[in-house]
Amino acid sequence: MTKRNICITAADGPTGHLIAELLLTDDHFKKHFDTVTCLALDPSKCKDLEELGAHVVAHEPGRVSKMANVLKKMGVDAIMVIPPTHVDKFDITHELITATKKAGVPNVCFLSLAGCDLADPQKQPRLREFIDLEQLILAAKGDASNASGHSPVVIRAGFYAENALLYAKQMREEHAFPAPLGENHKFAPIALGDVAQVAAYVLSGKGKHGFSDKHRGQLIVLTGPMLATGNELATAASQALGIEIKYENISEREAKRILNFQSALDQSEMEYLLEYYALVREGKTNYISTLAFHDITQMHPLEPIEFFEVYKGEFAGKGAAKHEQQGSGNGKEQLSKKRKQGK
Repeated sequence: MTKRNICITAADGPTGHLIAELLLTDDHFKKHFDTVTCLALDPSKCKDLEELGAHVVAHEPGRVSKMANVLKKMGVDAIMVIPPTHVDKFDITHELITATKKAGVPNVCFLSLAGCDLADPQKQPRLREFIDLEQLILAAKGDASNASGHSPVVIRAGFYAENALLYAKQMREEHAFPAPLGENHKFAPIALGDVAQVAAYVLSGKGKHGFSDKHRGQLIVLTGPMLATGNELATAASQALGIEIKYENISEREAKRILNFQSALDQSEMEYLLEYYALVREGKTNYISTLAFHDITQMHPLEPIEFFEVYKGEFAGKGAAKHEQQGSGNGKEQLSKKRKQGK
């Protein structure tokens, strides 16, 4: 049996943390790998993963050669590169990808962003950075001397539905969903757990060339299953939460104030979020992309009303929602429900 030693970067963030947790706890995935190493800027946030059996390693950006040596020492042959929540997100991720190449890691999965290809470099420079990072990943495919070009996968994840938790206070106290989405255009939010499912399948999949032949070389675009305006999302929330919630189209300036005063988002993450809202207002997100999700997981992505039902406690102020970045702490419950409903 071919060995598989997986490394997950930004494991101290919600996305990396949930992918690692899923791999370490789900019987479907546990039998398909040997080790999971979690690379974290803040290792203290990964203690629970360590208890589950992960190796937790402090990520110290700054030197490509040092990072490459860390990957070699860990014996990593499959890596999930996730841009971290950090003001220097681009530079840190660029260094990680370069180190991955230098270390000759043969199986590389990169978490990108759906819509980055439609972002205007002048209007949405943060989103457009993902195109440059994708190019860095995919360029290795044309270099026969570099093992990192052997089995690449890019996952473009859509807008996380968990971002709605940033407005839980308004939904609970004002029965309002205030966001700068405009009135007419739509987007299809995807649950964090659904992205984690696809990533786990890719990382644990095996074929004669590394990753499963079903996945290697794929550019996978993931969105939720329902196109919705702000009003339609508010309707889904109303049905799930049992209270009438009205969508309020607010200005970008007001949205920034809300995020500043009631979330722990840093400035860079706020910029990404506001730029994505601008994509919605420009009509660049009026599509869904679920075929890859169905093909890889044999399941159906979470519908908006199901999402609000899963996070009902957080919206009611009874849970411990985490707002450091996109994502929240209830993904495990969502995943367990989906696994029971799956193939």
